[in-house]
Amino acid sequence: MRQNTVNLNPYPLSILEEKQLRMKKLTYLPVYLLITLAVACSTRNRNVKETSNKSGQPVANKELSGVMRIQGAIKTGDSVLLNFTVYNHTDGVKKFLKWQTPFEPLLSKYLDIKNEQGEEVLYKGPMVKRMMPPPPSAYITLNPQDSLAVKVDILKGYALTKPGKYTVEYTSENISGLTVKQQVSFIYR
Repeated sequence: MRQNTVNLNPYPLSILEEKQLRMKKLTYLPVYLLITLAVACSTRNRNVKETSNKSGQPVANKELSGVMRIQGAIKTGDSVLLNFTVYNHTDGVKKFLKWQTPFEPLLSKYLDIKNEQGEEVLYKGPMVKRMMPPPPSAYITLNPQDSLAVKVDILKGYALTKPGKYTVEYTSENISGLTVKQQVSFIYR
């Protein structure tokens, strides 16, 4: 069975002309891709926060940050109280997720506690699985230029039994949205 094809172009192109037309189209493709890439990069760069000042030094997060404090020397058996303060450095109201912070009972591991040899202290508390997205009640609101502090006894969630020097680091910045840059150390004697 033979199919009839109808050529609607009154001026058919030669094979050479067709190849030249395809080559022109291919010539414009890299230019189009380059322009698209340049536009995408410039749009993305507008949304990036400045992370250094004019001297090239890192700039602290100007929004919500956390600071930990702990007593320098603690007697074995005494409570190991970690002071955790969140600061809102902006002129607007900000919220942070209280999950995996000291602002809720110990329901998950959000601290790394290590001895001088780098051995991690075992977390002995519960590990709660969460449903996403977090409900509105899981957020804490902080007014402009305000702070909120809480104390937590880390012995309630961590198996700290041996005397020695320990370092505490907050590890749940990606979940809570808080920036906690420094570690704290204490001697457990």
